[in-house]
Amino acid sequence: MTDTNPDILREYASTHPWLTFKVDLAKASPRLWMLLGEAASKCEHIAGVPLDQATAQALHQMYLAKGVHATTAIEGNTLSEEQVLDRVEGRLHLPDSQQYLEREVDNILAACNKVCDDIRAGRRTWELTVETFCDFNAQVLDGLEEEGVVPGRVRRHSVGVGRYVGAPWQDCELLLGLLCEWLNGPAFRPPPGQQIHFAIIKAALAHVYLAWIHAFGNGNGRTARLVEFQVLVGAGVPTPAAHLLSNHYNETRSEYYRQLDRTSRGGDLLGFLEYALGGFIDGLRSQLRLIRGYQWDLAWRNFVEQAFRGQSSPSDLRRKQLVLDLSGRDRPVARADLRMLTPALAAAYAGKTDKTLTRDLNSLPVANLIERKPEGYRARMEIILAFLPLRAE
Repeated sequence: MTDTNPDILREYASTHPWLTFKVDLAKASPRLWMLLGEAASKCEHIAGVPLDQATAQALHQMYLAKGVHATTAIEGNTLSEEQVLDRVEGRLHLPDSQQYLEREVDNILAACNKVCDDIRAGRRTWELTVETFCDFNAQVLDGLEEEGVVPGRVRRHSVGVGRYVGAPWQDCELLLGLLCEWLNGPAFRPPPGQQIHFAIIKAALAHVYLAWIHAFGNGNGRTARLVEFQVLVGAGVPTPAAHLLSNHYNETRSEYYRQLDRTSRGGDLLGFLEYALGGFIDGLRSQLRLIRGYQWDLAWRNFVEQAFRGQSSPSDLRRKQLVLDLSGRDRPVARADLRMLTPALAAAYAGKTDKTLTRDLNSLPVANLIERKPEGYRARMEIILAFLPLRAE
């Protein structure tokens, strides 16, 4: 059993002096504080947006796939994001020679789902333990055999990644314990209403310290990113947003490794925090644009329904279908393609002449809801933007 008395001079004090379990947030830049406030605000916004069940599920699945893909791709897994989404939805089955790629993805997927299941069951906690880290590592490496590596077991040998060498193995259990004491201590206990602010800092610092300590024979990066995910979700960050940090690290992989390397040489945690928050904000903005698009589509469809209220003849229903099926398309649709644009329209116009389509295009309210362009026809979805509050451009 490793001696966990921190008062005894340990080897890591000379080999890894940056493992101080301290961060001086008084030296943080104004930009960092502004990013942190924006991140917390946007997380609350995303958490409070009502979506229909199908849209909410699609958003959850999409960002779950993005997070699982990012967490595995950064460690060398070659499956694409589309393949990971197929796996999340149970459609992907690879040949035997690539089963290990599936297993890596399945392990992260199972770990993320377990975190969400714990939240639903009310098993949320702010506390991090050495067992938490070991359990995540065991899940990460489950079924992935590697000589000298025991999943979920703190290593008993030296390891390195590139030019970085992990903390002395004799000190790893001590360091994990000290990390838990620090992250569970008063420095990270949030006042009311600031759980997300503190969780973002806590998650990123837990990530960095687990990468610095490198306590396991393999899977340290994946373990760190799962801990980060758990901390965020446990503090109330909505699950789609909780995957964004992993996605940012993967999309900026070279900068991610540069930031980790720079922090290990100088212990500059504030630089890593600002880097992480910058990417988190970019991801949140993108996610909100996507959610706004969902809401715009829903509001438009309600607007179209209102425009056809009280009109229920077969021709009225066909015309409403025409408007709805033109909605949300990237480019105008040529007149020649309108009748076969969707299966619903193909069925509605079966046996009808071209004059029927002409009458439909010129009828009210169709004529008010669509626009004819040189390339074809488009839905005038921008109409409902007039209902937004007035603001200067």
